Amino acid sequence: MSSTLAIARMPRAGLPRVAQQALPLLYQHRLMATSQLHQLLTPHTRRPVYLLRQLGLLRTLQLVDATSHRNGRMGRGEQLWYITPRGAEVVERAGEVTARAYRMSPEAAVSQLQDHTLAVVDTGVAFTRWARVLGDECGPLDWEPELAHRVRDGAGDDAFLISDAVLRYTRTTEDDRRQLLTYFVEVDRATMHVSRLGKKLTAYARYASYVPQSLPGRPARSGTGREAWRDRYPAFPRLLIVFAGVAQRALQGRVSDLRALADADSRLRRTTGLAAGVTTLELLRAHGPWAPIVTPILGEPVPTDVLLQSSRGSAK
Repeated sequence: MSSTLAIARMPRAGLPRVAQQALPLLYQHRLMATSQLHQLLTPHTRRPVYLLRQLGLLRTLQLVDATSHRNGRMGRGEQLWYITPRGAEVVERAGEVTARAYRMSPEAAVSQLQDHTLAVVDTGVAFTRWARVLGDECGPLDWEPELAHRVRDGAGDDAFLISDAVLRYTRTTEDDRRQLLTYFVEVDRATMHVSRLGKKLTAYARYASYVPQSLPGRPARSGTGREAWRDRYPAFPRLLIVFAGVAQRALQGRVSDLRALADADSRLRRTTGLAAGVTTLELLRAHGPWAPIVTPILGEPVPTDVLLQSSRGSAK
């Protein structure tokens, strides 16, 4: 048997534990910095020495590869890791995560989307770290990036809403009740005009009320007559917009503009099932999701936590 074929057929069970755990993370999250993997896989160690050894093993086996930050000295100054097609085959055979058609390439790993991809991971890492501290549940695979949701029948660019991520978090309250929470996460680095976020808000409002229709001459779709989201979620997810790397002065203006766009949107005013709020990655990291770090986009701008219970139409 050739060495290439032997690698392709290698079971994950033949790898050290940390190496086994790294593969599905890189498959699902696409591109991750060493520090992000360190926080998720080896948080009990001060330095990622052992982790880097395991990543080096995976790289030698051609299951993962690495690149540097596109901003060079102005960036993170650490390696960024992604899974190779061969590594993706190993993960998909294990069946631990949902198979995705997307494949990270060396070109995509150094593209202009690099910072945004890492910011989405940073948001998930922040939730996971606080869940660990608070005794809640939100693991390294409990958020999925780039999930598509149909918002109308037919084709075209506006037929799907693509969330930056869908995150699931199980909270244990002081009276030992468990809250199973789901969030649509949008990460904004202020690289585009705020009107883009306004359009995203409108798309989420459309999805909240979208009922699939049967097309002429085709069999009726299952679930026709009720909202499409009910086939995927027990309750309509809350929407959390996370600003990353935005200066305080620009942040205040961006939040005000977004709230004004929402207030002027008649569809958003009519939608009662959408609870939406905005926070920053810095606040989420420093204070956690259960501090008053979120400004509702709809209703009064009174700071609240990620439950958004003061927001109009908040889901349970």
